[in-house]
Amino acid sequence: MSASLLHELPPVLVGPLLRRLSPDRLIIWLVTSKPVVMTLWLKPEGHAAQVHTLGDEHCQTVPVGRHAFIQLVDLALNTPLPQDTLIHYDVRVQTDSGQLLGIAHWAPHLLYASAQHAHFVLRSQANNILFGSCRKPHHHARDGLAKADQVLANSSDDTSAHPALLMLCGDQVYVDDVAGPMLAAIHALIQRLGLFGEYLEGAVVADSATLYTHPDSYYQRIKLLPAFKSNEALRERFFGGVEKPIFTTANAHNHLVTLAEVIAMYLLVWSPIPWQLITPPEAPSPLSVGLQQRWRRETQSISLFQQELPYAARLFAHLSTLMIFDDHDITDDWNLSAKWESTVYEHPFSRRIVGNALVAYLLCQGWGNNPDAFDALIQATHGLTSSTDKQGYLMAREQDQLIEQVQAFEHWGYVLPTEPCIIVLNTRTRRWRNRHFTSQPSGLMDWESLTELQHQLIGKKAAIIVSPTPMFGVKLIEVIQRVCTYAGFALTVDAENWMAHKETANTMLNIFRHSRTPGNYLILSGDVHYSFAYDVQVRDSDTIPHIWQITSSGIKNEFPHRLLDWLDRLNRWLYSPRSPLNWFTQRRDLAISPRLPDQRQRGERVWNGSGIGQVWLDELGRPTCIMQHNADGRPSTQFLAANSTSNASLAKTYDD
Repeated sequence: MSASLLHELPPVLVGPLLRRLSPDRLIIWLVTSKPVVMTLWLKPEGHAAQVHTLGDEHCQTVPVGRHAFIQLVDLALNTPLPQDTLIHYDVRVQTDSGQLLGIAHWAPHLLYASAQHAHFVLRSQANNILFGSCRKPHHHARDGLAKADQVLANSSDDTSAHPALLMLCGDQVYVDDVAGPMLAAIHALIQRLGLFGEYLEGAVVADSATLYTHPDSYYQRIKLLPAFKSNEALRERFFGGVEKPIFTTANAHNHLVTLAEVIAMYLLVWSPIPWQLITPPEAPSPLSVGLQQRWRRETQSISLFQQELPYAARLFAHLSTLMIFDDHDITDDWNLSAKWESTVYEHPFSRRIVGNALVAYLLCQGWGNNPDAFDALIQATHGLTSSTDKQGYLMAREQDQLIEQVQAFEHWGYVLPTEPCIIVLNTRTRRWRNRHFTSQPSGLMDWESLTELQHQLIGKKAAIIVSPTPMFGVKLIEVIQRVCTYAGFALTVDAENWMAHKETANTMLNIFRHSRTPGNYLILSGDVHYSFAYDVQVRDSDTIPHIWQITSSGIKNEFPHRLLDWLDRLNRWLYSPRSPLNWFTQRRDLAISPRLPDQRQRGERVWNGSGIGQVWLDELGRPTCIMQHNADGRPSTQFLAANSTSNASLAKTYDD
């Protein structure tokens, strides 16, 4: 690293990320190293350029460190921008000398070859969507967002082929599963940017500075809770990591704790620039031989992640991106059961950890989805981060009050008034809890929130529902989850699915049966680390709604290959569409037909491989093509309905 980089910070650290875009309103998110004056330049093809100075009424700023300021540009336009037209844009930052410097100067990696400016397209219909979930930086797989950037680049000359948006369905970050080298990079970036510290209660360490330098800070955070008998369940459940040989392998020994750690994680997974501001992390001392070997393996994976990061950042700068949380954005098994909630929220240290991750989600993800919903929370957050003490620490009482306010907030889900409409579900904080058997999994949504969903659907001809967890999943895996739940191992198998809670499942099926709700539903999901597509019809309904469950997971994560092969094979034998076993499950009310991957070799119904999903819709909201773009260089995989043929020419277009 050059000496200049050690003393100078670029004006923009992360972004711009295009968030919620419409012809009359643009939401753009970025992080700067200091308060800045910005100008937004817009040039639709065939139209005159527009220049908008972004004053306080157009740009809100939340400081998160001495040299880190989260900015949300929220620009209402008096003259709407044209749709289905290439719109060139630039975010120009004013220097101390008064000069305006654009993206080509401070982030040239965001521009495609030979382009002078970034661009976006406002599609008049949401009939072409990229989507996915589960992006873990230290997984050995390639990054699906880099593949999505390639897909976008191949369609940039044809606005009719340009995706309408990128929907990230959960686990955009892994707060609970962090590689040692990533944690070291996080600590280096905290120091470089002066991210705010905090005081901690209920832990061995008293504050963030002590945490970062504590000998148990790496791979041993389970030891940071006092050794009281009452803490044993919390230590194991929250910090010990839960070995999940069937569904995931979660390791919480490096679980992020402070708000600064989570903010630094977001900066490092969304932009290559923060990596240029720190020296390559070295293994802390002492580490056992086994942990040293693990560190070296993780370093190789993180290095590959860094190489592909500029492409992910370029994607965010060219395509409207919407997001919703799942558990790893906050912590593994977040709110899985009423017992989990009581164990975690009654302890000040674990309550702070969950609260910090949720505040970071608010600032880095939720805010850009629907800014109007978060005015009060953003004001409270700004009040907290703008009044630190002399040591640069957040005020403990005010931080706890903000966390209490954020955890009581319910409106994380949102609706996009597109055609067809897109309804993004909050399946994490409004759960249907089992009050009699508190260790049993909670329903993913309670009766009140499901009733609100029904009102949002009434009168619509078609709808796209974003559910982080598939509504209709691989039945054998759901059965295994149910059996393990009855045996007391709900956490071990990550027993979260829509059919695990009888009342939630029945209420959702009744919504589909309602005579005034849509006839066509497209459900986009992630979470499970494999991809599949089902055609679903609800029996005993006058309208017989047609549902397509499409799952793309993960962006940078995969299921254990051999294990998934066996589960998929057993599922085909036991729960085929004609199997009588379906009549002993909720599927007796459903007719489910799997779509088959066109590259299947042994009859697979699910596809295992990191990448990004894409779906095209007709004018009635029905999928005409469902594709998984593989990040490892294999040709794109198309999911085929019975008696259909692969759209090979379309696949080739996006693989070239």
